[in-house]
Amino acid sequence: MPEDLKIPTHIAFIMDGNGRWAKRRLMPRKYGHKMGVEALKRVIAVCEKLGIKEVSFYAFSTENWSRPQDEIDALLAMIKKFADEEMKEYVDKNYRIRFMGELHRLPEETQKALENIARAAANNTGIVVNIGINYGGRDEIARAAQKAASAAQPVTVEAISARLDTAGMSDPDVIVRCAGEKRLSNFMLWQCAYAELVFVDDFWPDFNEETIVRILKEYSGRERRFGGLK
Repeated sequence: MPEDLKIPTHIAFIMDGNGRWAKRRLMPRKYGHKMGVEALKRVIAVCEKLGIKEVSFYAFSTENWSRPQDEIDALLAMIKKFADEEMKEYVDKNYRIRFMGELHRLPEETQKALENIARAAANNTGIVVNIGINYGGRDEIARAAQKAASAAQPVTVEAISARLDTAGMSDPDVIVRCAGEKRLSNFMLWQCAYAELVFVDDFWPDFNEETIVRILKEYSGRERRFGGLK
């Protein structure tokens, strides 16, 4: 591992390319999503090993409801399976599990699975694993502003920040978009104000330790000024 790597506190990933990855292998899209789950596990383990404190992932957006119903059903089934099986292991590993987004639109059994895992991990003290499900950045900001207004508070930066789905977390130092795409796609729009954006061509199922180290090398070469002069 390079000794001069700067280790961010919080790194966020816009996971993309599962379907294209599967298509190149003449496999169905749901197989790509399955391998995407495996990549998610690898990436969390690598980030924990490197000393990163918080990781966020864009798993299912508010716009994903427009996809074919069979793909939506497969994604939701995978999310439930992930919560029921994989994330139990994460609780045992002392990971703290959080979710962004409006979970109430999900099937009831999926909601319960997510609520159960978040509750079970509530007192853990390890790396924070924050997953966006039925999440959209604009929706999150609107909900936070509405909460502030309903509490008869001035709608300030501080009031909104305290009511975001990520309240209590640090803003991402790095946001990674993969699969050759170069846009945020409505992900963590408020929190990304001073994040470093890194775009890579790798499809999400191919992510591994080498990918993360390559991303951190690019991040380590950046000078962060947060709007100030050099």
